[in-house]
Amino acid sequence: MTAVAERAPEAVAVRRLLAGGLVSGALLAVVVATALGAEEAVPGIELPGPVVAYGLPVLRVLLDLAAVAVVGLSLLPKLLGFDEPERTEPVMRRARPMAVSFAWAWALLALTVIVFQTAELNPGSVPTPGMIAEYVDNVGAGQGMLFSAACALAYAGIGLLAVRFGEKVPAELRILVALFGLLPIPVTGHAVDSVWHDPIMISMELHVMGSAAWTGGLLTVMLLVARDRGLLAEVLPRFSRLASLALAVVTLSGLVNGLATIALTPGTALPGSLLTSEYGLLVVAKTVSVALLVPLAAHIRFRLLPRVERQEATAVAAWAAAELTVMGLAYGVAVALTTATIS
Repeated sequence: MTAVAERAPEAVAVRRLLAGGLVSGALLAVVVATALGAEEAVPGIELPGPVVAYGLPVLRVLLDLAAVAVVGLSLLPKLLGFDEPERTEPVMRRARPMAVSFAWAWALLALTVIVFQTAELNPGSVPTPGMIAEYVDNVGAGQGMLFSAACALAYAGIGLLAVRFGEKVPAELRILVALFGLLPIPVTGHAVDSVWHDPIMISMELHVMGSAAWTGGLLTVMLLVARDRGLLAEVLPRFSRLASLALAVVTLSGLVNGLATIALTPGTALPGSLLTSEYGLLVVAKTVSVALLVPLAAHIRFRLLPRVERQEATAVAAWAAAELTVMGLAYGVAVALTTATIS
């Protein structure tokens, strides 16, 4: 009989702590950042109402978290391996329907974001189908969201096949579709009009995919595998290698994106704009968040992982919950960055 790390009530509490920390951290960060960066009313210029001003960033961060969950659940088969299906298949029977549910949520949230984006550009008006269609036709952010929603719907269809036929539906296909759906998300942020536009966009794509793999992978492993000490002893080292690579990619690409955007925007200069602009302050806040993740991840990697591999009882889930909470804060700040004023 496989050893179980927590009793059932404790397992429920841990799951709530893990998912709740990520979601609450993201929502808190994005609401606070939105409030601090709220535009002052100018006579003659109508601003979006509070429903749109706060609803849009909240929807965006929930969309990001749904996509993160899909990516993490898609990576799970590769982390589990395929050599012992009698041990891994019960986990995957739970993971596959969850992935489909989150894909539906991703698609619905992306479509709702389009409606709110339309309302943001037309303050005081209720978006009509014609206004929404015009927005999508003329604005890259709307087209990106529509493409992301289409990828999420495609994933839901493939995921339903995986629910029925299991790993006969290749895990690689699910991972590819999930990551492909992330690609348009940076389009909704700031675009730098320079010869460095394409390299910066590639860096943004790497940042988004690295963040999703790291966050989604950790959340999925802790939620679905942590109770089985024997299985966790095999899966966590594999994830740790992935997380180390993701940390390097996320840190480097995040610094490149933030600093390059400030440096290449007319009227701004480094390092002054880091502390004098809304965008610069958010870059600093996100950098601090990533810096806080380093000791948390290092503790799990170097202090707890050896004990996990020996199948000893550890507080790895609690440390992971702390890491996920900080990740949530970083996601909230990242969404605020997409609309922050640079100069």
